[in-house]
Amino acid sequence: MQKRMISALLAGLVLMLAGQALAVNSSVAFVHVSRLLNESPQIAELKRTVREDFSPRDTRLTEMQMQIKLLEDKLDKDGLAMSSSEQRRLRHDISTRRLKYKHARDELTQDKQLRYSEEEERVNLIIREVIEQVAQDEKIDIVLQSGVLWFSPKADITDKVLERLQQISTETK
Repeated sequence: MQKRMISALLAGLVLMLAGQALAVNSSVAFVHVSRLLNESPQIAELKRTVREDFSPRDTRLTEMQMQIKLLEDKLDKDGLAMSSSEQRRLRHDISTRRLKYKHARDELTQDKQLRYSEEEERVNLIIREVIEQVAQDEKIDIVLQSGVLWFSPKADITDKVLERLQQISTETK
């Protein structure tokens, strides 16, 4: 209930600000932030870097999985020929390796998410600065993002922001 009230108040505030801006001949634009986060070269580079940085650990996880599979196959194939103590040791080894694998996988997932979030924060700052630059260059008074019900395509500056992000990406390489 409170979320609805807050959303309604925010929507009303945005409409009021937009209305006031239009009343004084201000210009208003819209930007698809989600599109920027999907299409910007900075995000593509971020994904590639995180993938590369964690590649050795991913490889180790794959190796652990293969070792577990080999031991399981050995148990299936040779289990009847083994003594009960050998079977018990092999099952224990498989169980221990599965736990280690699960722990390593969970730790890797958390580390990747943390690293991605930290880097994404940095990219978000760049995107925000570029939006501000485009708005200043285009003499736009207000830039809106999510929560907009409708906007004219001529008010959408997303492509201009993406172009600027491409330029920045090319310049830094």
